[in-house]
Amino acid sequence: MSQAVSGCVSVMLEAVVLSGSLVKSQQIGEAELTPEECREELLHQFRSRPLVFLERYHACLKPEHLSAFNHVSSDPRAQHYSKVIQRRTAGCPNRTRVRNQRYAALRVLQKEGHYFSEEQMRMREPLLYEQYIGQYLTDEEVLARSQEAMLDGAQEGTGAPGGGTGGLAHLLLNSYQERLIQNRLHEEQEREEGAQEEEEEDEEDEDNRVQEKVWEPTSEEKALLREEFISQMHQRFLDGKDKDFNYSEVDENPDYDNLDIVSRDAEDKYFDEDDDDEEEEEEENITE
Repeated sequence: MSQAVSGCVSVMLEAVVLSGSLVKSQQIGEAELTPEECREELLHQFRSRPLVFLERYHACLKPEHLSAFNHVSSDPRAQHYSKVIQRRTAGCPNRTRVRNQRYAALRVLQKEGHYFSEEQMRMREPLLYEQYIGQYLTDEEVLARSQEAMLDGAQEGTGAPGGGTGGLAHLLLNSYQERLIQNRLHEEQEREEGAQEEEEEDEEDEDNRVQEKVWEPTSEEKALLREEFISQMHQRFLDGKDKDFNYSEVDENPDYDNLDIVSRDAEDKYFDEDDDDEEEEEEENITE
């Protein structure tokens, strides 16, 4: 670099270079800047307008880089972006830890089989289940589902004191739970139909609904719909939307910190979208 640069400034500039941020507008066909040219351009921007530099590149910086801006630290803008950087750094480990713990818990629950069984997911989200799976089941498949639920209940009952009495109790419980599911489904359907009626403006909507009822998915399409339903149920769990689940048993449980069952690619699949939302929210707060 053309002039002597302090150590803290040099480290800060290197962080921006490594981030891959655009440092200078270029014409089409113009050669990309080399790393050294990027450093020179960034140093010029930093020395000429440090506050603008901080506003532009704050997303690339960490608290240890803030000492490079000590000479403008009394400015309210510098104080604002310093707080943004410190808040973001303080919050990231906690968010990442909670996400990893919930994903680990999800994998454990998948292996156990009960919480993410089709019947349990139908109980939690009957309308979502009906939209993706239930409305396309044949009479035989509905009957088989009911028989399977009753059989599971009877098997659980045989292991309980009283044997057959326990099986009868589970049969009655399953019947009661089915009524609850149906009642909740009807309530949710009524709410959705009410919302749709408010949005209807012409008879075209009526024609579209008739066409939707006529459509019958193939077995391959049914399999895709089932996968999408399961994926949405997994995402709801990760987002903390399962109302009856005690998330404190997961989020505050150190046992899930040591479960090495999540690859980085798997985490990215579930969490990249959430990260994008957080970045957008952060940018909105900055512009206010």
